[in-house]
Amino acid sequence: MINFGIVYGMSAYGLSQQLGIDAKVAQNYIDEYFRKYQGVQAYIEKGLDEARQTGYVTTLLRRRRYLPDLQSPVAAVRQASERMAINTPVQGTAADIIKLAMINIQNRIEALHLSTKMIMQVHDELVFEVPEDELECASSLIQKEMETVMELSVPLKVSIHSGKNWAEAH
Repeated sequence: MINFGIVYGMSAYGLSQQLGIDAKVAQNYIDEYFRKYQGVQAYIEKGLDEARQTGYVTTLLRRRRYLPDLQSPVAAVRQASERMAINTPVQGTAADIIKLAMINIQNRIEALHLSTKMIMQVHDELVFEVPEDELECASSLIQKEMETVMELSVPLKVSIHSGKNWAEAH
């Protein structure tokens, strides 16, 4: 909660409400986080500066999100746009990556004439219906395609789970 909340611009008040703690304690958490992870603060500040100059942010694959409200005189409107400026490059890139993986996986399923069906995406998770006799093959190709969809400076790690239903697979 603290990590994602802070990175996406959650205020001390917002963090205090989420954790059920005093706002001063929440502010201390935020201050300590930025003291420990100074690169995060620099990343946020650089991203906000660039967004203010250009009026938009981009994902790693260069999709743009225009943010005209970064110049709003209304603090709440401006702050919401600032959170979008911080969030979009990370969340938008994750969305780009999963969509590319979905295309690659579907192409491989079709090329191998598998009966496996991609049925749902939930954030960074894909759900498939897989015949028992295809489970090993499908699991292997899904993991490979998801972990190699893009070359990044950090590895993309995927865990595969199976079950008779979504709840059982978790």
